[in-house]
Amino acid sequence: MADVRNIDVDYIARVEGEGEMHVKVVDGVIEDVWFGIFEPPRFYEAFLEGRPFSDAPDITARICGICPVAYQMSSVHAMEYAFGTSVTGQLRSLRRLLYCGEWIESHILHMFLLHAPDFLGYESAVHMAADHKDIVELGLRMKKAGNAIVTMVGGREIHPINVKVGGFYRAPTKQELLELVPELEWSLEAVVETIKLVSGFTFPNVEQDFEFVSLSHPLEYPFNEGRIVSNKGLDIAVSEWNDYFLEEHVERSNALHSRVRERGAYHVGPLARYALNYEKLTPACREIAAEVGLGPVELNPFKSIIVRGVETLYAIEEALRIIDQYEEPAKPDVELNVHAGVGHGASEAPRGLLYHRYELDSNGRILKAQIVPPTAQNQLTIEDDLRVVLEDQIELPDEELSWVLEQSIRNYDPCISCATHFLNLKVERITTQ
Repeated sequence: MADVRNIDVDYIARVEGEGEMHVKVVDGVIEDVWFGIFEPPRFYEAFLEGRPFSDAPDITARICGICPVAYQMSSVHAMEYAFGTSVTGQLRSLRRLLYCGEWIESHILHMFLLHAPDFLGYESAVHMAADHKDIVELGLRMKKAGNAIVTMVGGREIHPINVKVGGFYRAPTKQELLELVPELEWSLEAVVETIKLVSGFTFPNVEQDFEFVSLSHPLEYPFNEGRIVSNKGLDIAVSEWNDYFLEEHVERSNALHSRVRERGAYHVGPLARYALNYEKLTPACREIAAEVGLGPVELNPFKSIIVRGVETLYAIEEALRIIDQYEEPAKPDVELNVHAGVGHGASEAPRGLLYHRYELDSNGRILKAQIVPPTAQNQLTIEDDLRVVLEDQIELPDEELSWVLEQSIRNYDPCISCATHFLNLKVERITTQ
């Protein structure tokens, strides 16, 4: 008689959204692993149809409360591509500064409150704070430094309202930006200590032969411009996205699954950006990475928490550089030549590459929208990771197995609500002998 074991985790903690995973084990051999999203679709692409192009930054920002800047930036770059508009100089720098704020607050939130409890053995950040109050307070203070940038440049902390196609509604003064400097300078030292702290965690010995995919810019670590490249030969313009990537619907999930055409799963996010753009990090970033044992490429997804720390250091350094060199622009935006067209935009959300495509009529109204968020792109890779972890840990008791599998998913800091166009865990163990 078959021996069947089921493990049910109704909702995975410390991620945004809802999903499930099913594992089938027959005679100790993993036969099937799948990760599905059951949160209902939110139909943002449909909401955008018929709207003027100028509504896109405000509507898409509502897709995510943690990384709204990425959605805004991808949408404005797509519209500007369609209109043949280029935003340069101080306005471009302000966009990078806004991105710095989002990376700081999002990475720090994930590292301290969502992921560190896994490594330290706590159910949540609240439980962790009882024993490590100083660590949690350190993280919250750094997060506030990022939030302050988003508030100053974006107009408010959550779902910024100052971003528009062509620039901003208002440009901050030099003095306003200088007020951000003291906390950013404090954060420089704090994040170095954070990198050293998280590098001392115990990491499962897991490595994957990932296809890393990210933006790559010739002169800078990528936020919102560049070509799409991979470590397996991909090097394309953002406008070529649909020629090389495919979105598919699978029955088990309400989110589309993305794959590289004729190849399959790929990985977006901090590990991908780091591997593909290592030489564009600042000397301080490369120095601390080497000090804590990171090479130019990291293949262990559990060590993404360290890479997030390195990227946070980069974002703080970049923010301070931009503020130091900032001069108030004569105008907060550039002129637009509105006409019919197709626009493509991509930017690097904290969780990874985010692609937007819009078809516009002659009045600039949106006829069709396509939004491909990072979590949807990582779904197949998450499944691959889970299979590798299961193969190594399958004999663990159910409770311990659930813990390490949930931790594997949190390596990606998944935003499941964004991915629906975690975790109800079921492990089915069958013995036939």
